[in-house]
Amino acid sequence: MTPKICVLRIEGTNCEYETYLAFTRLGAAAEIVHLKQLIGAVQPGDQRQLSDYGALVIPGGFSSGDYIRAGAILAARIQGALGAEIQEFIGAGKPILGICNGFQVLVELGLLPGFGAPGGVAVQQAALTTNDSGRFECRPTLIKHENRGSCVFTQGIERGSILKIPSAHAEGKFFIDEHRRADYLQRLEENDQIVFRYVDPAGDYAGYPWNPNGSLANIAGICNPSGTIMGLMPHPERVFHPFMDSEWPRAAAQARTTLGIAEGAAQAYGDGQQLFASVLQYLRSR
Repeated sequence: MTPKICVLRIEGTNCEYETYLAFTRLGAAAEIVHLKQLIGAVQPGDQRQLSDYGALVIPGGFSSGDYIRAGAILAARIQGALGAEIQEFIGAGKPILGICNGFQVLVELGLLPGFGAPGGVAVQQAALTTNDSGRFECRPTLIKHENRGSCVFTQGIERGSILKIPSAHAEGKFFIDEHRRADYLQRLEENDQIVFRYVDPAGDYAGYPWNPNGSLANIAGICNPSGTIMGLMPHPERVFHPFMDSEWPRAAAQARTTLGIAEGAAQAYGDGQQLFASVLQYLRSR
């Protein structure tokens, strides 16, 4: 069966088309769906049911202008209009991916870290707050895969491998209140919920600019305890192909010179493709 993917959008989201293309180029039946289509605020022919999809993706951007807090308004709209459907979706083991602004939405909903009742929207337990630099950071970032196998979005990625995926955000600092910090970090480690951490070219944890926002424990992406919900600040859809990498012309030229690789014979995919391929493999195996 062809996996059916819902890529959610509202006013202010971005990269939904790139995310849609990432899935369709791997053989999935992806569809960009406006929130109004899911809540019935459109003509009957345009309405969609969340339960008809096998996975949900909340893309990046600045949903509703990121007023109040990044992702807060979209989270409130989802909870108010789709709370029951989201709980059923999660309870059925269907994956949810939040990229950048989508990660912020999932944290606002309490779905990440997800220390509440399994499958339920809980009280917010963490935050994605203003970058330590105090400005919007748009730069290539290196992230190390640290999940031990529980996350369905990275089961096809070797543990310890480093991916180069660009970040673009002003509020990407993963933050936990100091009174709960030690306990929550321990739970994240024990539950195998830390998926990616920011590193430098040597693969070591480092500060700015390698950690572009000052995230606690260099966290770039986490999943829920069951591994079916993941939030990630960097944008994997922006490096689906190798030529989308910021240094691709230099790397391609070097490969042709030093390795004798012919023109047009470079690698088929960029680092971001692996996340989309992993979740599709999970869906096809269900």
